Amino acid sequence: MAVIQSSLRSDGMELLCIYHQNPSIRLRNRLVKLHSGLVRKMAHKFSHQCNEPYEDLEQIGYFGLIRAIERFDPTQGYAFSSFAVPYIRGEMLHFLRDRSTLLKIPRRWQELYNEGQKIRKDLAHILGRQPLDLEIARELKVSVQEWQETKLAVQNRMPLSLDATVVNYIDCQITLGEALPCPQTAAQQHLEEERQQLHGAMGMLEEKPRMAVELVFLKEFSRKDAAKKIGTSPMTVTRYLQKGVDDLMNLMQQPQPVATVT
Repeated sequence: MAVIQSSLRSDGMELLCIYHQNPSIRLRNRLVKLHSGLVRKMAHKFSHQCNEPYEDLEQIGYFGLIRAIERFDPTQGYAFSSFAVPYIRGEMLHFLRDRSTLLKIPRRWQELYNEGQKIRKDLAHILGRQPLDLEIARELKVSVQEWQETKLAVQNRMPLSLDATVVNYIDCQITLGEALPCPQTAAQQHLEEERQQLHGAMGMLEEKPRMAVELVFLKEFSRKDAAKKIGTSPMTVTRYLQKGVDDLMNLMQQPQPVATVT
């Protein structure tokens, strides 16, 4: 057996040298077949550490093996297996990261869901229709409620894409991202509504208090300059300001007709 393995390694290195000098798809396929054991071993290992099927992991691993074959330089003097394994592992880890979810569910639920999906396909083939939850639960030997909760947990663990269509009219499509409120836009809208409400309340003040508030708070006049503008004393402006602010506070706490901004 050791002699056979040594012979295979020798043949493999010879093929790798030939491929390095003159690459071809035919030769690359021979190298993939020759080193497929690396992929199977890694897929078997990962399949016991995650919920993804062994077959999917194996197929992904071959992408890593092909990449390793294409990049391997026999003149560097190290074993191909040592070079290829990180590529194979990297492809599988990348695949698992893409398939991972933000929410983790109990392993029993994941195993129950996977088994339920197999039973669903088998029953659909036998019955000629999609099976009921009751029929699937009966085959799983669990309650209907547990099967439905398991399905819901698995479905809800997957994040939704912001590009997913939530409204689909003939001439209009709205994605989830467009339907979700933007915090910045919502804040701006809230400020605009308050500004319009304040504008409407200002219009309901008595003339002198309104002038005092506009001059001092909006136009940033000093109370002395505001007094000259209104034709009164700074002390009186202070009283106008106090009355104007009090009236505004009362008006803003009540439903107001929004003034139209032109």
